[in-house]
Amino acid sequence: MNTTPNSDRLHISIFGNRNSGKSTLINALTNQDLAIVSACPGTTADPVSKAMELLPIGPVVITDTAGYDDEGELGELRTKKTFRQLDKTDIAVLVVDGTVGFTENDGKFLEIINKRKIPLVGVINKCDLNPTENGEAFKDRNTDFVRVSAKNKTGIDDLKNLIIEKSKTTPKETSIVEGIIESGDVAVLVVPIDKAAPKGRLILPQQQTIRAILDKGAAALTVREKELASALAALKEKPKAVITDSQAFKEVSAITPQDIPLTSFSILFARHKGELKPLIRGINRLKTLSPEDKILICEGCTHHKTCDDIGTVKIPKLLEKFLGFKPCLSFSSGTEFPENPGEYSLIIHCGGCMLNGAEMKSRIRKAEESGTAITNYGMFIAYANGILERALEPVPDAARIYKNA
Repeated sequence: MNTTPNSDRLHISIFGNRNSGKSTLINALTNQDLAIVSACPGTTADPVSKAMELLPIGPVVITDTAGYDDEGELGELRTKKTFRQLDKTDIAVLVVDGTVGFTENDGKFLEIINKRKIPLVGVINKCDLNPTENGEAFKDRNTDFVRVSAKNKTGIDDLKNLIIEKSKTTPKETSIVEGIIESGDVAVLVVPIDKAAPKGRLILPQQQTIRAILDKGAAALTVREKELASALAALKEKPKAVITDSQAFKEVSAITPQDIPLTSFSILFARHKGELKPLIRGINRLKTLSPEDKILICEGCTHHKTCDDIGTVKIPKLLEKFLGFKPCLSFSSGTEFPENPGEYSLIIHCGGCMLNGAEMKSRIRKAEESGTAITNYGMFIAYANGILERALEPVPDAARIYKNA
């Protein structure tokens, strides 16, 4: 449980006005003194998260946020981080101070939640101080709610049960290899070991793909690109698929016979984490780019950059070679993603292995709403090397989407 990546956990975020009891509530939910509790408004500055197990859901992340009614220059920064937390939220918990009642800010926040269609649980807190508050505002908005005293830890089990029920309505991520690898199959994974590869371990998408293959009851043969030809020759039967790191696409495509399906970790994660159609559709923007168009290359994590880093070195070089001119590039990483990406003509995003599905979909939605095309590393590298159709063929419906894009 403790080693499950946060990107694969259900994200439950707690929102509300200052002093509504959010920090006390997360301490009660996690049964730990995770967040500082104080009568002073605005004690919680940055979101505070705790990874835990919530049965029968499984691994979850519970996050406490700053009050969305915070004030002043610093308060605006805190509030901005609170609303940014919505991007990665699978289930929202809205905490209302039972001694104050449902406020105008609560109503505005509830409208945002409903607009984004995020599953919501309402909480009337401090019921030990005001037992008459009945949550009428939640009832009027057809929102499920529970009355609790976070301080006395009453109603916490009812809240957990309601969260568990809401989890059944959240989108279920498909297996990384769904429809590609089945029980008894053999898949060959190509993992380059270069300067960017972490010493002593594989990077997260490679680990997760191996686990997904094992979960299917299939076998994963992992090799470097240098050993791919000999590995394929050693197999008695053709593998069901070859899955490669995107930066080795060109070399691996040349080695892999045409009758063996070929794709990449990045393309598989486009379906697993995001929405395949807009990322495939976004590749067409490459056909009409000019030197004046701005392109954002976006990573979902922060890591030490090397001399052959894929996002800041390899993709820019390939872009320039493919376009025939030096493109106007910007870069972002980690939590930094433009709130309004409309200034960019194209976003080339990483596979999103460090982002949960909600955040990846949020980024795609923001791009689409601003009229900005978005694709990902694997699709761009395959397209620039003339093998995108081949790389999409193993993924159910992907080739059809590309032909109709």
